[in-house]
Amino acid sequence: MVSLFSWPLREFAIRSNRHLVVRELTLDEKIQLVHGIGWGPLKPGSPIPPDNNGGAGEILGIAHLGIPSVQQADSAVGVRMAAPQGRYATLLPSVLALASSWDPEAAHLYGDVIGRELRAQGYNQSIGGGVNLARDPRNGRLFEYAGEDPLLAGVTVGYVIRGVQHNQIMGDIKHYAFNDQETGRTVIDVRISTKAARESDLLAFELGLRIGHPSSVMCSYNKLSADWACENDWLLNHVLKGAWHFPGFVVSDWDGTHSTDKAAAGLDVQMPGDEYFGEALKQAVTSGRVPLQRLDDMVHRLLRSMFAAGIVDHPPTPRSVINPFQGLEDARHIAEESIVLLKNDGTLPLNASSVRSIAVIGAHADVGVLSGGGSAQVDAPGGNAISPEIPTTWGKEVYFPSPPLRYIREHASTAVVHFDAGTHASSAAALAKSADVAVVFADQYMSEGGDAPTLSLPGEQNELISAVAAANPRTIVVLITGNPVNMPWIDKVAGVMEAWYPGIAGGQAIANLLFGDVVPSAKLPISFAKSVDDLPHQRIFGMTQSAQGDSSRHWAPDDQKRQSFAADYNEGVRFGYKWFDSEGRRPLFPFGYGLSYTQFKYSALRIDPTEKTVTFTIENTGALGGTEIAEIYVELPKASGEHFRRLAAWQRVAVNAGQQKTVTVPLEPLTMATFDEKKDRWTWASGKYTVSVGGSSRDLPLQTKVALY
Repeated sequence: MVSLFSWPLREFAIRSNRHLVVRELTLDEKIQLVHGIGWGPLKPGSPIPPDNNGGAGEILGIAHLGIPSVQQADSAVGVRMAAPQGRYATLLPSVLALASSWDPEAAHLYGDVIGRELRAQGYNQSIGGGVNLARDPRNGRLFEYAGEDPLLAGVTVGYVIRGVQHNQIMGDIKHYAFNDQETGRTVIDVRISTKAARESDLLAFELGLRIGHPSSVMCSYNKLSADWACENDWLLNHVLKGAWHFPGFVVSDWDGTHSTDKAAAGLDVQMPGDEYFGEALKQAVTSGRVPLQRLDDMVHRLLRSMFAAGIVDHPPTPRSVINPFQGLEDARHIAEESIVLLKNDGTLPLNASSVRSIAVIGAHADVGVLSGGGSAQVDAPGGNAISPEIPTTWGKEVYFPSPPLRYIREHASTAVVHFDAGTHASSAAALAKSADVAVVFADQYMSEGGDAPTLSLPGEQNELISAVAAANPRTIVVLITGNPVNMPWIDKVAGVMEAWYPGIAGGQAIANLLFGDVVPSAKLPISFAKSVDDLPHQRIFGMTQSAQGDSSRHWAPDDQKRQSFAADYNEGVRFGYKWFDSEGRRPLFPFGYGLSYTQFKYSALRIDPTEKTVTFTIENTGALGGTEIAEIYVELPKASGEHFRRLAAWQRVAVNAGQQKTVTVPLEPLTMATFDEKKDRWTWASGKYTVSVGGSSRDLPLQTKVALY
């Protein structure tokens, strides 16, 4: 993997350009470049500059010097707020779905779709790039993030950023750092050791920065060790700009700035407004409280990123028309790589030529698929599929017009396919009893601004699934969720697919997997717990008992008036699969798990301790060609005191039926290191490392011990 400074000559040219520009700026112009306008289109009465593009934020440019305004758009899973401008934007599968593909090429494509559509709409910065780890599976924004492992998350988001910036659009990585729940996100005070911080959440950022080279880092709302993240000296200066040598700019999350002098020591751009980085910052500079050199550095970082991304020399103009057909095909491809087959008793894939009748039940599968909410909400073409006349509203479900029912009927053209809304379990069960196969869709809405009180599906969907399965043992469950859920009915059904939020082509992709046009290859980027009792923390920090105990609520909006409270992450790095392994607990489905319609066999493990590579052979022993995601885990020497494995590498391997392939995969050094707090650096232990290879974190047929350092 590349370092943060891969192109020294290019960086030299960028530095020369920005120095020339900064010398020409007045003090007022410098101040203008370190704060922006953000609520205009979102809050009635807020200022909207004449050149505003209708996005989430804008940093006003300096026209007489040829410095364009920075037009920022929320774009976690597609470009937000396209509808008010009469535009179209592709809804991609959720980022958690993308992470299920374990495919850097798909991640680059994901970013490319966002980047090219931002450019076509006249934006020059994406403020997506969420890489917060799934420390708690009930996090309301989990669908915007890439799972629980720092290597998988960092690589996935790093390649998304590359894809965005390939289009000469500035990319972003966020929310730096430890914004791992939505409940109390603006007041929560995270407590975690330096060692655990560097080996978990911050490692994901470090890898994402190394791979993606984003223009900016967005600091988060929360506190870390009593200091707000957007003025936290250790996070911003010691780690980000110091240890990692980040050359870009730090931008606050919206209204995440809390001071002038203290924040200006590390924060580069306040968004939105000028309360702290407007006249107050100007006075701090003229009085000497904030050095002029520091203000120049803030401006340098912004300009450096603008020149590096190409938005000064190649500014986007909203003159081209987005190609919705290309976006649809790209979204379908990503979805097909992202849908995880969790259970199959042999009922799948469905045989379109022999099945006579199918009951399709629940989750508005007759009109569309659910999407995630908040600032990641993309506008649905034609309006919300379940209520086209109602505009997109914060915190309200939006369905996209990709009805699984339509595509199931297209595949099974000779079968009788009936739909039941699933509102009454008795009628759904009656329909299922009369059919050869029942396909039950169950969904779960999640959004920024709140968390799930439980791991349960909302409403009475668990009861619906149980009733249908009792009526027809050939019942397939398709989950359309933002987060992992528990499954009290798992032993009663024939099959389960986790489709996540599958995007604008979700219905088509689901049908393609159900009928075997696509052989499943996806694997879980996050563990599925049997119950909240198996998690490091049974309750979300700060969530009230009433919300926690209300099983009918699948998403609980946060109380904005709460007081600050602490979140003690005393589990350190031990969350997700590392928690289950170290505690000796059995998850419902483990990290890295996913079935195929074919089978794979592993053999011939070899380790090169000098090159730090792992070589092995995969054989496809089934009747269908398929792609296996081979996972490599490393357990540190016994002296480390750790009792869990760490994901250290993986490789997607396509193998035809009856054939085999030998692959060699390099290990990521930082996944095998520990962070020494006293020396303030990474260290590698001497002794024997246990290297394991297989199809999931709990299915590792190949294992050996070797001295790597």
